[in-house]
Amino acid sequence: MVPKLADSVEGLRAAGNQSFRNGQFAEAAGLYSRALRALQAQGCSNPEEESILFSNRAACHLKDGNCRDCIKDCTSALALIPFSMKPLLRRASAYEALEKYPLAYVDYKTVLQIDDKVASALEGINRMTRALVDSLGPQWRLKLPSIPLVPVSAQKRWDFSPPEYQKEIAKSKFKETTTAKTTVPSAGDVERARALKEEGNELVKKGNHKKAIEKYSESLSFSDMESATYSNRALCHLVLKQYKEAVKDCTEALRLDGKNVKAFYRRAQAYKALKDYKSSFEDISSLLQLEPRNVPAQRLRQEVNQSLN
Repeated sequence: MVPKLADSVEGLRAAGNQSFRNGQFAEAAGLYSRALRALQAQGCSNPEEESILFSNRAACHLKDGNCRDCIKDCTSALALIPFSMKPLLRRASAYEALEKYPLAYVDYKTVLQIDDKVASALEGINRMTRALVDSLGPQWRLKLPSIPLVPVSAQKRWDFSPPEYQKEIAKSKFKETTTAKTTVPSAGDVERARALKEEGNELVKKGNHKKAIEKYSESLSFSDMESATYSNRALCHLVLKQYKEAVKDCTEALRLDGKNVKAFYRRAQAYKALKDYKSSFEDISSLLQLEPRNVPAQRLRQEVNQSLN
């Protein structure tokens, strides 16, 4: 008897993909788990399909901040199909979030053996290098785990396949072309920046803050003159507990618009999380001068006051 599509491996994976796109990560993870069980119940070996399902479920865990389960699923995916790009990148992100910088460095470096133009891996290597120098000192390279040598066969496997890989290449080329932009954006660039900002706003509504950061960053590469784009990206950093980045974005937002109430409020929240209560209090005071009846700001001032006292 042929199973219904909804109960088949293909149907469950497709449903999981749709839930993931809708920002329903826990639901998507459940569907991928059901697909894995259905695949295993079939009894026939399909390592590529199984690896994809583990990698997809890992993406859900990563979005939900469950880094340890993300690492487990990525490791399972890589055991089935070694040197797969998606699980390597996802595991690197999870290691980075857990501050396991040497392991994150190894995974990012492995990806760059497959292709040295993958933007997220290049950015990851730069971040990890700075973190490792800070934590381990100038001899940090001697303290790294060994980096696996990617065979040529694994590199060739990516020549024709994944759309994600093509996206990464496009992203890196996009960065190369935008670095040479003039400081004064054209009307077309301003329009493109606004469209990308709106895409970021929609992603925020769906709870996909990590992807929203990418959209806001892309928007700012076209035009970095909009205060709201910085304060919106700061909100995403706050949700992801990236407090230093939130402070930087709010500072940029306020440089462009000294009356950006959201930027004052979000920077105050970030400072509070960083235990810099004095700076937090100063930002709330500035906000309340602009909007004396702002209830959330009044509450935050009380909380910070208690911490200061």
